[in-house]
Amino acid sequence: MPARLQLIVPCYNEASRLQTEVFRQLVAGGSDIGLVFVDDGSTDGTGAILADLAKQGDGRIAVLALKQNVGKARAVQLGVLAAFERQPEFVGFWDADLATPLAALQDFMEVFKASPGVDIVMGARVKMLGRDIRRSPIRHYCGRAFATAASVALGVSVYDTQCGAKIFRVTDPVRQAFSAPFRSKWIFDVEILSRYLATTGTAQADSRICEVPLKTWTAMPGSKLTLWHAVRAIWDLALISR
Repeated sequence: MPARLQLIVPCYNEASRLQTEVFRQLVAGGSDIGLVFVDDGSTDGTGAILADLAKQGDGRIAVLALKQNVGKARAVQLGVLAAFERQPEFVGFWDADLATPLAALQDFMEVFKASPGVDIVMGARVKMLGRDIRRSPIRHYCGRAFATAASVALGVSVYDTQCGAKIFRVTDPVRQAFSAPFRSKWIFDVEILSRYLATTGTAQADSRICEVPLKTWTAMPGSKLTLWHAVRAIWDLALISR
């Protein structure tokens, strides 16, 4: 029986960071979750690690191996399209480094259970008392500035567009949001929301999109983001806004 949730995990040279046992345990024991790892043209040992992990997944782990590096945006989009073919009720994507622990999946799915009208649940890195959010102050404040700009561009109040943990109910507007390659390589998360809102309208955003403050989030070493990516993100945001 196909898994109810198909979770896409984009990977590029993640051999030293992949917590394979954590992923294996997620799908063990009759779990209603399937994993689709997208190997984005890795040049280290990622491919071999994923192939071995798939063998241990009892049919719940698939690997989509891309011949060349196409970037996270395209890797996620191709992974979601592959997941759609399995006819799940939900799809999502999750950062391979598990900066957001997989335990947060339960909190996300509870939102869908309680609110049948919600199509999108997104993790939000809200640094407040009682939450363990670990990232540098400069990234925190740059993130807040970007979120403000994204809110203006989208026409909705969103706290954190860039958290790499998102789940979607498979509806027609969600299918349309992933139907074509993204124009932006760095802030495709904003483009997903823009495409979705173009179909549903911004007036219904509060009832269709939900942000869940994460209990734990930890910035992992080995991030591939650079200052150039930040500059390009602002440019892409302007294009998305247009």
